[in-house]
Amino acid sequence: MGTPQDLGKAFSETYYGTFAKNRPALKLFYHESAMLTFEGAQISGQDAIINKLISLPFQQVQHVVTTIDVQPVPACDGAIILQILGQLKTDNDPPHGFVQVFTIFPIGGSHQIVNDMFRLTLHNN
Repeated sequence: MGTPQDLGKAFSETYYGTFAKNRPALKLFYHESAMLTFEGAQISGQDAIINKLISLPFQQVQHVVTTIDVQPVPACDGAIILQILGQLKTDNDPPHGFVQVFTIFPIGGSHQIVNDMFRLTLHNN
């Protein structure tokens, strides 16, 4: 399995690559009871999360990762908390900063997202 940092890096590359190429396939990443907070809106359950991600109003997307911070979860062997900071590029829009935090647990022989929080780093003056 490697270190938590190795797991976090591999996860982010695979997740964002899938997000860019085949958003419906992200369903495999989420636990059936997973929770997503997307720009403040709370979404519960694998199907509702995927419906939200599929409905996002852009065709092309690229997540450019700047930093990845990873911590193991002490109470659950193999689980990690992953914080990702980067830039989101969609269609022909200017890039926006984003932060995303995942809690990933080892479940049924794979690692699944149980919590996901996403926010653009926009500042209103």
